[in-house]
Amino acid sequence: MFQFIEDTPQYEPWNKGKLVGQKKPLKLKEIWAIRIRLQLAKSVRDLALFNMAIDSKLRACDLVSLRVSDVTHSGRVMSRATVMQQKTQRRVQFEITDQTQESTLQWIEANNLKSGDYLFSSRVQGSPHISTRQYSRIVQKWIDSIGLDPSAYATHSMRRTKAALIYRRTKNLRAVQLLLGHTKLESTIRYLGVEVDDALELAELTEA
Repeated sequence: MFQFIEDTPQYEPWNKGKLVGQKKPLKLKEIWAIRIRLQLAKSVRDLALFNMAIDSKLRACDLVSLRVSDVTHSGRVMSRATVMQQKTQRRVQFEITDQTQESTLQWIEANNLKSGDYLFSSRVQGSPHISTRQYSRIVQKWIDSIGLDPSAYATHSMRRTKAALIYRRTKNLRAVQLLLGHTKLESTIRYLGVEVDDALELAELTEA
C-alpha cells in the first residue's frame, strides 16, 4: 500500500496577518483632526487635496486626474462640479464646500495654475499629475498623523467618508447612490456596508 505524499509547495496566504476587506471611512472628528494638522503645517497642497477628496467622493484615479478647469469658472472655484468617471464612463456631480473652495483657490494661486493644468500636478519629472500610488502614500501619512491604524484605511476611505456620513444622517441610499455615481443601488449598499439592522429600520419607516 502506497502512501500519497503531498509534494505541492506550501505557499503562505497573501492576506495572512493583514487586515482585508472594506476600508473604514473617517469619522467627523477624524476629518477635522487631519484638516487642522494640515492647516497648522501650512500644507497648502495637501489641505486642498484632502478637502477635495472628501467633498468629491471620487475614486483615486478620477481625483488625481482633475484639471483646474473641472472645478473653476472665470477664476473662481465653483460650488458644484461635474466630471466623467474613468471606470464607468458616467458623469457624476459633486459639491465643493466653502472651505474646499478656499483651500483649492489658495493652491491654484500659490502655483499660478492655468485652466488646462492638472489641479494636483506632480513633482516627479515625467508625471503630469500625482499618481494614485503617490496619493495612497499621502493618505497613509494623513492617517498616521492622527494615530489611526494605517492598515485599516486607504484612498477608498476618502471616497467613502462623506457618503457614509450622509447615509448615517439621512438613511437615503438613493441620494448616496447618485453622489457616488453607482449604476445599481445594490452596489451602494455593499459599498456602504449597510447592516441588516439598517435595512430593517428603513423597511419599518416605509409604508407599502
